[in-house]
Amino acid sequence: MDLLLDGVQYIVDLGASVMLPIIIFILALCLKQGVGKSLQSGITIGIGFIGIGLVVGLLRDSLGPAAEAMAKEFNLGLKVVDLGWPGTAPIAWASDLGLIAIPIAVAVNLLMVALKLTKVINIDIWNIWHMAFTGAIVQVATGNIYLGMIAIAIHAVIAYKLGDMFGQVTDGYFGLDGISIPHGTSAYMGVFAVPIDDFISKIPVLNKIELTEETIEKRLGVLGQPTIVGAVMGIVIGLLAKYPVGKAMQLGIQMAGVMVLMPMVVKLIMQGLLPISEAAKSILDKKFKGSNLKIGLDPALLLGDSQVIASSLLFVPLTILIAIIVPGNQVLPFGDLATIGFFIAIATGIHKGNIFRTLISGSVIMFITIWISNQMIHLQTTLGEKVGVLAKGGEKVSSLDQAGSPITYLLAKGFTFEMGIGFFVILLLYLGAFFYTFVKYKKEMIYIDEIE
Repeated sequence: MDLLLDGVQYIVDLGASVMLPIIIFILALCLKQGVGKSLQSGITIGIGFIGIGLVVGLLRDSLGPAAEAMAKEFNLGLKVVDLGWPGTAPIAWASDLGLIAIPIAVAVNLLMVALKLTKVINIDIWNIWHMAFTGAIVQVATGNIYLGMIAIAIHAVIAYKLGDMFGQVTDGYFGLDGISIPHGTSAYMGVFAVPIDDFISKIPVLNKIELTEETIEKRLGVLGQPTIVGAVMGIVIGLLAKYPVGKAMQLGIQMAGVMVLMPMVVKLIMQGLLPISEAAKSILDKKFKGSNLKIGLDPALLLGDSQVIASSLLFVPLTILIAIIVPGNQVLPFGDLATIGFFIAIATGIHKGNIFRTLISGSVIMFITIWISNQMIHLQTTLGEKVGVLAKGGEKVSSLDQAGSPITYLLAKGFTFEMGIGFFVILLLYLGAFFYTFVKYKKEMIYIDEIE
């Protein structure tokens, strides 16, 4: 058993760019794709994730320092560092529940599929770290490992249902037919965008504002092209960080590069997934007629949309501004700023690429995220110290990705009965948004089924 766990840990430590190709290779073999095609699919997807890693690394290395410089320049007084998902995922995997989370999440998924409670078959094992983090935080909060396991199972159930609920968004807007995105900040924060979108649709004047890549390019001509928009936003961020003009221009070109490169590397992943998806769909349709099962994958696929990237660049300075106005906040957005697109990707799809609406719902999403991450400082710092990632008695930390999750917050505080006013506000907001989204998409799914 220890040898098996060591083997799983070894593969997990290799990261998503190796873990997912191995899973895809095995899955393709099971789908009778042959060794050659299976290997080609796995390696192509691995190359795609390497590409995403390079582009995200470019974002982190270029945007990260600019964001930090902005915070220092404006003397914000935010002293708790946001580790971001790159610093938080290793903490989750290193916890007592890190590897245990994988069989729990997989078992929950298989049970839900068997009971027809979800259409998602998740193969994105890497992003189970979100569930592992929730379980680890609950364990730290309660001192009970079994409550941590229950928290993982609850998070898994919610994640797979989110994958179902946003199936029409990933199919319709993002064009990812047969694929679901059940994990991460994109899914669990996307529920806030649905009622906000419907609310904006009922407000005169506002409901007529359409700000997309197409409308910008139509009005500005060549100046509205994604590369130029990315360059301009990069230069503006650089100037706000008080960079010299030359360095700000370098940041602008780097952001223009991101606008072009991210969709290209996402296409590589889709190229590797296409034969697997088609084979899986064919077999599943035969065995589960009318089930329309979907493969659950990484939310990084959503970053291939230029509207998501454009919105995420706008949210770099905007998120820092929101952090200033959140009451009592100590967390300085940093580690997750470069990948802020994950937070607003599903929202962008819900708004059908309307950047104006994304700015509104995204601001609500980031406000709630930052407020929650501020409440989780003690628990994440304690967990980091417990697994040896942080020195005891050292600096306090938090993270927007997962420590800012309503799911993690509500379970941790709920199991310990630490239910202040903030808890009930978040509970009402999240449950209200979740069930509003569930009912709306349930009705639309029934309508679509009737048409078909």
